[in-house]
Amino acid sequence: MANIYEVARRAGVSTATVSRVLSQPSVVSPDTRRKVLQAVESLDYAPNSAAKNLRTLRTAKLLVTVPDISNPFFSLILQGIEDAAQREGYAVLLGDTQHDEEREERYALMLKRKEADGLIVLGHRLPGEAAALVRAMAPRCAPVVNGCEFSPKLGIPSVHIDNAKAAAEAMDHLYRLGHRRIGIVTGPLVSPLSRDRLRGATARAKQQAAERDFIVMHGDFSIESGAAAAERLLGRRERPTAIFCFNDEMAMGAIETARRRGLRVPLDVSVVGFDDIRFARCVDPPLTTIAQPMRAIGEGTVRLLLHILNSEDGAAPESVTLPHTLTVRSSTAPPRASRAR
Repeated sequence: MANIYEVARRAGVSTATVSRVLSQPSVVSPDTRRKVLQAVESLDYAPNSAAKNLRTLRTAKLLVTVPDISNPFFSLILQGIEDAAQREGYAVLLGDTQHDEEREERYALMLKRKEADGLIVLGHRLPGEAAALVRAMAPRCAPVVNGCEFSPKLGIPSVHIDNAKAAAEAMDHLYRLGHRRIGIVTGPLVSPLSRDRLRGATARAKQQAAERDFIVMHGDFSIESGAAAAERLLGRRERPTAIFCFNDEMAMGAIETARRRGLRVPLDVSVVGFDDIRFARCVDPPLTTIAQPMRAIGEGTVRLLLHILNSEDGAAPESVTLPHTLTVRSSTAPPRASRAR
């Protein structure tokens, strides 16, 4: 293949002029532009994009890591990221880390090697390579942002909802219906959003003076873990009259367990989820849940990242807290005792 030096010789210009014609043609005279492009065409020259990236320090690519691409919660977030990036002329590189720290590190190395301009992390961990970049660039802001989770300890801006407040609102809904004995199914507590949701739910139970009737089980955000936790909750001698799961998939598992045990939702047990994934309204019964603005979270992470990339002073943008909504459907109702009165 021809190289840039051969193109420059054929056109009778410098290699720098060839680069300018290919990257900023408006700054080169029409005659020179024509000579260079004729040389490019006759030699069938293809610019080395990797070399160009090293010179310009921009790839027009954004790297996104997602902990579990099979989780439907992430699909709308990724759509929001893709749409926002495309509008700004960026391509998206997607990495499914499967909660594997080694995979996270390998993707973070792509940022270090300048194979992408910035990194969006949709999990709770910051890979060591990314954390090292954040420290090395301080006090300037590194091109790394977080979506969904929020932890000040990471030292990077984030787009998220107020998970503690949202969980408290879900609990408040159940208490207003007359429930007192409520089972909780958390996500992994290594995740800040799971801890925040548990904190919000616990605070609302204390406010209701119902801590003794507050039963906590732990899940991993999968349907299977929700079903298993509901089995333990509904197998108790004094079973809860409502179950609040920290995502919709676990809530679906809880509904399936209730049905298998001969219990009706919501007549025998109410169920609340979290996220409002696209399947939540299609469950039987349709699921009461906290709706997250998933597409807006994705778009917001791109805006934060581009703000960092285009900022001249290197100042970190403020993290963004987006609104959530309690969406009440048919999976919740007053407990039997309340209906009897």
